Amino acid sequence: MERRAFTVEEVEAMVAAGIVGEDERFELIGGEMVPMSPKGARHEMVKIELNRWFQVMAPKDVSVAPETTLRLDRLNFIEPDFCVFDRALDLTKLDGSRVRLAVEVAASSLAYDLGRKIGLYAAFGVPEVWVVDAATLVTRIHRRLGAEGYADVRDLGPAERLVPVRAPALAVTLAELGLTPARDPAPDPE
Repeated sequence: MERRAFTVEEVEAMVAAGIVGEDERFELIGGEMVPMSPKGARHEMVKIELNRWFQVMAPKDVSVAPETTLRLDRLNFIEPDFCVFDRALDLTKLDGSRVRLAVEVAASSLAYDLGRKIGLYAAFGVPEVWVVDAATLVTRIHRRLGAEGYADVRDLGPAERLVPVRAPALAVTLAELGLTPARDPAPDPE
């Protein structure tokens, strides 16, 4: 049976019409509605502490939007845990190339975030992406877009300083936020 791809516009119309609930969590990947896992306590704890830090440290010309919808093109939108961009930017013009930093906090979705989703970020020109493993607090930083995706990929532990290239005022170590790795690194549902 042939599959049909939805557009961002069609999905937004389905939400407006009540066909899809406003509180349903999914991303649109290549026109396919991909459900997102429920968020677990560990995921939320890391996200709350990062949000507190980012909101205090963000300079006046920078916005840090938690869980905003990043519309990449007519068949793709994703919802990073944090999206950093110029405050003066009209949100209708926010696309991958205008994002200064995208941050994903991952528990059960770690493989997806480091695989298919990182490929989307690269394909749509997001210059820097952090994927924070909520259990271990190891952050995989992706930088320097190239023909094959990100040319600079490295892992930093919770005590190492994370410095976004295009938003250095947001530099942080997860340890200084009072976060410690989980005793049992088994992922909780996101």
